[in-house]
Amino acid sequence: MSSGTITVHYVRAALGGARRLGIDTVPLLQGARISPLLLGDDRARVTPEQFTRLVTALHRATGDEFLGLGPLPSRRGTFAMMCHVCVGCRDLGTALERGTRFYGLFPGGPDLALEHRGPEVVFAVRNDLRAVAEGRFLAESLTVIWHRLASWLIGRRIPLRWAEFAHPAPSYADEYGRLFGCPVRFGARRTGAGFDARWLAAPVVQDEADLAELLRGAPAGLLARREYGTTVAEQVRRSLVRALREGRAARLPEVTQLADRLAVSPATLRRRLHEEGTSYRRLRDQVRREAAVSSLMEGREPIAELAARLGFSEDTAFHRAFRRWTGTTPGAYRLLAGHYRTRPGQRS
Repeated sequence: MSSGTITVHYVRAALGGARRLGIDTVPLLQGARISPLLLGDDRARVTPEQFTRLVTALHRATGDEFLGLGPLPSRRGTFAMMCHVCVGCRDLGTALERGTRFYGLFPGGPDLALEHRGPEVVFAVRNDLRAVAEGRFLAESLTVIWHRLASWLIGRRIPLRWAEFAHPAPSYADEYGRLFGCPVRFGARRTGAGFDARWLAAPVVQDEADLAELLRGAPAGLLARREYGTTVAEQVRRSLVRALREGRAARLPEVTQLADRLAVSPATLRRRLHEEGTSYRRLRDQVRREAAVSSLMEGREPIAELAARLGFSEDTAFHRAFRRWTGTTPGAYRLLAGHYRTRPGQRS
């Protein structure tokens, strides 16, 4: 549940529902490449990738997006449908209101709400889940996922002012500050997190294609990784990759078009990319280079057609760029790739 490693306490909590349902969790841990022996060591930690694999396996095994941790199960696909309801909204406030109303259609589960308090807005889990074993982990997870989903929708990480939890401070309380990136407190009447109300007016910048990419790893990926596609560089890169995939390389979106999409000025877009240590040109070159290498490794596309597909007006321009990227020519690279694809005694 962080950008670094994840404490084993969260692994134990995530397994609680499956164990209550009588599911053998050892194969799930092994499939996630987590040694069951780690569960006995309070100091043990796992990677975000391991945790994502585990949560994904738990979704399948329990048939429940709440992992068997809630009062009632949430059928698989519920989260995806809620996201489809949100992604077409004009601003974040509308999206969050629709999302909480959507989950309100399923009585018996967590009572999610968006509470307005003057200059602050609170995303809250209003009902007490402490009566359910590991229910506090479910409430915390919902808060994490909704914060990260909200940030993804507008393409900016929303800074939280505070987070509070409806349970006493656990032995690993120091994890919470790193996880939420804000002051935390325990023993509150309910679990929730507060942020500046001005964020509600931020435009939703993601679309159905972006959502399809997000849902390939969600909600498990949102829970396990702090980086979830909200950096400006990631969004620019994704737009360029999509243009290439759709055969629009000759018309790759320029800075002005990308700035319109992100609801910022071209100067602001350039500044944010600079702050992230990159630039539009560098990202464009990276996307073109990876597409070129992939095609040459496959060995089927003529080099002239590849150059045109990548948006180069002349073959010579593509050759110069490829030599700059790799130190060799496209033809030489293809021959090298063919050597590794077809070794002596193998069929091509």
